[in-house]
Amino acid sequence: MTITRFAPSPTGYIHVGNLRTALFNYMIARKSGGQFILRLDDTDPVRSKQEYVDGIMDDLTWLGLTWDRIEKQSDRLARYEEAAQNLRDMGRLYECFETPIELDLKRKKQLNMGKPPVYDRSALNLSEAEKAELCKTRESHWRFKLDWKPIEWTDGILGDRSIDGSTVSDPVLIKGDGQFLYTMASVCDDIDFDITHVVRGADHVTNTATQIQIIQALGGTVPSFAHHSLLTGPQGEALSKRLGTLALRDLRTQGIEPMAVLSHMARLGSSEPIELCSSLDELIAGFDLTNFGAAPTKFDVADLGPLTSRYVAGLSVEDMANQLADMGVPSTLQSDFWDVVRENIATRADAAKWWELCSQGVTPLIDDEDKAFVETAKSLLPQQPWTEVSWKAWTGAVKDATGRKGKGLFMPLRKAMTGMEHGPDMSKLMPLLQKVNF
Repeated sequence: MTITRFAPSPTGYIHVGNLRTALFNYMIARKSGGQFILRLDDTDPVRSKQEYVDGIMDDLTWLGLTWDRIEKQSDRLARYEEAAQNLRDMGRLYECFETPIELDLKRKKQLNMGKPPVYDRSALNLSEAEKAELCKTRESHWRFKLDWKPIEWTDGILGDRSIDGSTVSDPVLIKGDGQFLYTMASVCDDIDFDITHVVRGADHVTNTATQIQIIQALGGTVPSFAHHSLLTGPQGEALSKRLGTLALRDLRTQGIEPMAVLSHMARLGSSEPIELCSSLDELIAGFDLTNFGAAPTKFDVADLGPLTSRYVAGLSVEDMANQLADMGVPSTLQSDFWDVVRENIATRADAAKWWELCSQGVTPLIDDEDKAFVETAKSLLPQQPWTEVSWKAWTGAVKDATGRKGKGLFMPLRKAMTGMEHGPDMSKLMPLLQKVNF
């Protein structure tokens, strides 16, 4: 069975970059009838907060990305300690004592000598007495001892990959305060949860190499890895600088539709054109990981607007019934009202502005040169209730009385009735206008 996972850290809210990873893993699992696990990487007790856990679940639910079960790393600390001890017993996990400043100096020295900034394993030369003495004055951390040999895998997006273990620093698995870091916890989880496929950003490629060796050392089965391209801003700038405005909760507040976000993310960076889909099932059916490339992918939040408006325009009055009722639109008018405004709104919430116009009227927009013309038109305005023929009859009478025609006839009347220069077909809108203010 195919089993994938999305592993956010509950130290913040989901943004579009996180979503891409979640969506790919979700679609792989669902397309094969497998399982999708939501794993909360909450081993940092200071930064992990319940409000972020709730926010993550809320955002995924809004998108329709349902999970089969939730796992919390904070519940599995004993398992990580067991795995760490196994690695110690094998001689693959060793204690180190360098401070961050000392490590930084080592890296700078290596770079100045033209060498790769790889940890020199000097801690392996410490005697037990030296370790005991160091423990009196400083915290220790624990590193996994990599085999210095090529680490190879076939990446689902990047193709055949090979990283020489000697060019990578032995990864720190346990911090000085005893906190298990991402690499250690993630490996244990992937082994225990029988994860078969891991899709994540290209910034994790080196992590994958080290994790493969740790998985093998612990006797686990290495999953299939794939690394998608990283998102940039529309000008190629780092997206991280804008994540505050790209959180899913912010997009939702702006009225962006879930299917607009999902449709965009399901194709962005692939060889396939971005197309608006009507459902997750449609997205899943057309998803193929091999269509994606490794080059950085430009993301522009403005692209979600047109997709949202197209999606909203395709909604039926039944889809909108509750929202229209909340706006105050009578059930007897909902069908006609929605038919008129659906093509003239960017988000669902925009319909409320049109209902306010219909029910309360607006401040007329009348140019000085049109004041006399509008007064004449007002005197010819037929009595309510208006029908779909009222606009034609009224404008015909005004044309006969004033001699105006074309834009010079229609535009001033539209502006006087709606306060705008654009909008729906006036013959359909006019019957919905319960009040005009000119």
